[in-house]
Amino acid sequence: MRRPILVALCLSGTVALSACQKSPDAEVQRALKDVNVIDESNLSDIMLTVGDPNEAVAYFARTAEQNPDRIDLKRGLASSLIRAGRASEAVVAWRQTVAHPESNNDDRVSLADALIRTNDWKAAEAELNQIPPTVETFERYRLEAMVADSNKQWKKADSFYEIAAGLTSKPAGVLNNWGFSKLTRGDAVGAEKLFTQALTYDPSRFTTKNNLVLARGAQRKYELPVVKMSQAEKAELLYTLALSAIKQNDVSVGKQLLREAIETHPQHFEAAARSLAALEA
Repeated sequence: MRRPILVALCLSGTVALSACQKSPDAEVQRALKDVNVIDESNLSDIMLTVGDPNEAVAYFARTAEQNPDRIDLKRGLASSLIRAGRASEAVVAWRQTVAHPESNNDDRVSLADALIRTNDWKAAEAELNQIPPTVETFERYRLEAMVADSNKQWKKADSFYEIAAGLTSKPAGVLNNWGFSKLTRGDAVGAEKLFTQALTYDPSRFTTKNNLVLARGAQRKYELPVVKMSQAEKAELLYTLALSAIKQNDVSVGKQLLREAIETHPQHFEAAARSLAALEA
């Protein structure tokens, strides 16, 4: 009478042992899955930062197609398209991201940025208007300033530029944009101050140096500012200053600046030489 009980116990023991033997495999599979997620996350980070932009686009497009519900891959594709200079495609990708149920206000800001890159200012403004005023980020205010600029709402633009500059530890770019805005309005003095301030944060930015020279030239200040520059940069800045002088009918000053630019450049400065020849002819 005891044998059936014994057999049952043995069978139950076998089942238990079998369950114990399967457990390590399940743990291994879970561990491998976690490792794959980590590896994929690292690869995504690499693609978004140091990878070739077009390779990143191909990677995120392929991976997003395989995982259509994952918003991180949609964001990766949209960001990579921006890096690759494919703004029109990025607008489509950001719209798909914004339509995702897990999207947030930062995604809408990125959509507005892509729209500005395609020169669709009205659509960008419409997207920014949908973001609550409680969202106070650098990117949001930077774009708000640019939109206000495009609408020639100068007081509003100045306010947004000032807020944006205060929300980042690297304000060189936004200060340069603000200075250029001032320059286009005819406020060369205000522009010069902003360009000078921008260069204290990033002395290597040549665009800002060139803008600073333009602001000084508009005031008929025909000396180069005291900023860090290479010999080639100095020649280019002298050339910019020369053109500014010529534009204001200070032709003799412009000629002299062109000669200085040609002498300063470490190689043959074709553009300056051609301009000087045209003036002297």
